[in-house]
Amino acid sequence: MSSARPFTSLLIANRGEIACRIARTARRMGLRTIAVYSEADARARHVTTADEARLIGPAPARDSYLDIARVIEAARASGAEAVHPGYGFLSEKAAFAEACAAAGLVFVGPPAAAIQVMGSKATAKALMEAAGVPVVPGYGGAAQDVATFAREAKRLGFPVLLKAVAGGGGRGMRIVRAADDLEAALPAARREAAAAFGDETLMMERFVERPRHIEVQIFADAHGNVVSLFERECTLQRRHQKVVEEAPSPSLDEARREALYDAARKAAAAIGYVGAGTVEFVADAANAWFIEMNTRLQVEHAVTEAITGLDLVEWQIRVAMGERLPLRQDEIKRAGHAVEARIYAEDADAGFLPSTGAITHWRAPKGGFGIRIDAGFGAGDEVTPHYDPLLAKVIAHAPTRPAALARLRGALSSFEVAGVATNIAFIARLLGEDAVAANVLDTGYIERERAGLEKSSAPRALHLAAAVAAILAREADETRRDPADPWSPWAAGAPWMLFGSRVRVLEFRGKDGQAFTVRLEQERAGMVLVFGGDGALFAFEREERDPHRFALRLGGARHTVGAVLRDGTVTVFDGPQPIRLALVDPFAAEAATHHPTTGTLAPMPGTVLSLLAEPGASLEAGAPILILEAMKMEHTVRAPSRGRVARYSVAVGDFVSEGAVLMEFEAGEPRNG
Repeated sequence: MSSARPFTSLLIANRGEIACRIARTARRMGLRTIAVYSEADARARHVTTADEARLIGPAPARDSYLDIARVIEAARASGAEAVHPGYGFLSEKAAFAEACAAAGLVFVGPPAAAIQVMGSKATAKALMEAAGVPVVPGYGGAAQDVATFAREAKRLGFPVLLKAVAGGGGRGMRIVRAADDLEAALPAARREAAAAFGDETLMMERFVERPRHIEVQIFADAHGNVVSLFERECTLQRRHQKVVEEAPSPSLDEARREALYDAARKAAAAIGYVGAGTVEFVADAANAWFIEMNTRLQVEHAVTEAITGLDLVEWQIRVAMGERLPLRQDEIKRAGHAVEARIYAEDADAGFLPSTGAITHWRAPKGGFGIRIDAGFGAGDEVTPHYDPLLAKVIAHAPTRPAALARLRGALSSFEVAGVATNIAFIARLLGEDAVAANVLDTGYIERERAGLEKSSAPRALHLAAAVAAILAREADETRRDPADPWSPWAAGAPWMLFGSRVRVLEFRGKDGQAFTVRLEQERAGMVLVFGGDGALFAFEREERDPHRFALRLGGARHTVGAVLRDGTVTVFDGPQPIRLALVDPFAAEAATHHPTTGTLAPMPGTVLSLLAEPGASLEAGAPILILEAMKMEHTVRAPSRGRVARYSVAVGDFVSEGAVLMEFEAGEPRNG
């Protein structure tokens, strides 16, 4: 801890939900809060949450949130006395902690020396082994050439796991199952590590098959006190990134639990730790091995707060002010079970591709009754490709694990987001799996079961009726524009007719291009909707407090459904899976499309990292062509069929929008000469 002392103002060197969450506690403690933001985040939620905000640079993180000098200058200009780094970005940079101390700022985090030691996973492993903490066998030497890694992999035995020595969150990690795959995996892991942490150095470990990921929350003060605040299970992951966390772990008995607490406290004591930290372990049915220590607050700290009733950010601030830990080890109690779901802007049904754009609708579950929402976004906010796609966290707390899981699924069913794709429905399906309920899990579960989890719901008659209601409600709103004659029957938007009937045909297209035709018949008796030859009486009313929710009557049943009309597309909310229905304009010209054999389009917005295929070279279907990077993750664009790249439309370093033409691709057997 650098120069621990009381302070009254705090600069939050982060963005998104964690910046909002830190500001919430800081305000409650009476501190003045200062936010920082990039040009891309000028209207972001964390900017308006703080008392003051300072621009620190352009959109790329390296020029803003990762620029130590700019952050320090913002702190000086704002009169901040302390800096909280949150997680990610500069939170585990020893140079940042040192720069804060040099500028006379209190760094709300551990000493720079502790960050330095634990910032290198290889150094940390060696130190933990010396302290008697069990570690996974591996290689963490300075030599980074392919030959050295090949030799060490042979010694360890395949499969092995490549890891970035700096940072975490699954960035720069690759499982390598055979010697032939190592040469391609090394540069990919290095690129991702460099993009995420500014350090491409890698280490390697023996990969533990079907492991669990368990971590212990520790806290230490500058007076020699170290405590553990129980453990969290973070086994449900995709691409080495946690998506669901829970506390306590349902996989440990009390003996193993206490052994992990003891090992975690040893790890903290071995480096003179101060502040909040997390000691992470990989475990099987009988053993647990140290893998790393995160010298910061974790994304999943909220589940620990739920079972302990403590505010870990408040503890961080108090320790940074030089105070002793608020509780002794024997005074820390836990109650019940908590589960957290991370809500990302990504299309889970398309391989978790990140999703960007404006959030046109946001209706979060109600807090209270065991539900907590930590969000950094809302309606009208923009999700850009420059940063991590985490939108919010939903935390459920209940007396038992089954009750917490059920409570979380219920909350996700009422979470509505339109404008960007999210993983809400995917998480709800995941939590409903029998294996999750029975806790028969490992870190590879999602990857193995992904095909069964990626299943979008097909539109039903109710969803089509909700889409019609949203369209009729919009049309009614547009006719009510004359305040001088608000009672005009022509502005009522009602189905009543003096005589005869009116027929209207509406055509929609679903996510997969499937067409749905609805016939709306309006007459004196009311409205009838006809789907595929079957008709049903139809009526709807809008909720007074939410214009996007409708009480629908279809046949003899009544339903409450959400429906949002934006830019010709209706998004229907009936449970966790949003149904998107595009209204077909019969007078519009057919949109031009690129056939996969003539052009390959960008599946997401991002930066072109590398071109892997030479123009004219013969390619098999699925062969890698180029690599895009967005939101710190890499995506490989592959050949749609056998053929060749005729020419590229992009170059390395170009930023491309979703749907942009990347290349001209000629399918079939390549032509000679």
